[in-house]
Amino acid sequence: MVEATAAAGDPAAAKGNPRDKVFPSAQAALEGIVADGQTLAVGGFGLCGIPEALIAALRDSGVKDLTAISNNAGVDGFGLGQLLETRQIKKMISSYVGENKEFERQFLGGELELEFNPQGTLAERLRAGGAGIPAFFTATGYGTVVAEGKETREFDGKHYVMETALTADVSLVKAWRADRSGNLVFRKTARNFNPACAMAGKICVAEVEEIVEIGDIDPDAVHLPGIFVDRIVHNPDPEKRIEQRTVREGGK
Repeated sequence: MVEATAAAGDPAAAKGNPRDKVFPSAQAALEGIVADGQTLAVGGFGLCGIPEALIAALRDSGVKDLTAISNNAGVDGFGLGQLLETRQIKKMISSYVGENKEFERQFLGGELELEFNPQGTLAERLRAGGAGIPAFFTATGYGTVVAEGKETREFDGKHYVMETALTADVSLVKAWRADRSGNLVFRKTARNFNPACAMAGKICVAEVEEIVEIGDIDPDAVHLPGIFVDRIVHNPDPEKRIEQRTVREGGK
């Protein structure tokens, strides 16, 4: 493993390697690419595979009026919950938000916009955005509030709802390992929404636990090619909170 030692703003120039995308900190990786009013796609499922350091850096940047596309909204005081507490998010496009009391308070109080999606639909909307597909039809949500205001069509006797693709100005994702050119490897379930979020963003910043040299990752082991990643930040010791801890009673 190698340390991330690139100069802020131009890591490639610092090493004379135009393929090197490593930045020295989360703050440096976000510099010049985040702004008020943007749409951000943030990877993760619950608290698994979330870009902790990048979310904290986004909070500290002070940007506001953000639209956040993310399966969850974090929890109180952690993950995207930090941006809700500071009122930097004006709208969430998400699926499951049931463990964030501040989210609930803001939504029920009319302070936060919300676009709910079935989980699979959200994943497919992001995938479509990254693949350049403007819209698709799905049976999920037909006949429910999910379909209100959307085009519906019948194919072979079945009814479907048209869902539009999702894209973002900036994607923030979390991976386990990266080489310096941005090829990513995700670990187990932390893979979740991260690849789709990365592909849907005009600019993608990846937070990783390990950085290796170019060529050290077997091409067949790459989960997301570096062409989708613009900047990398090294976070070797993420907190990795457990969302719900369940143990057996009585030690049996």
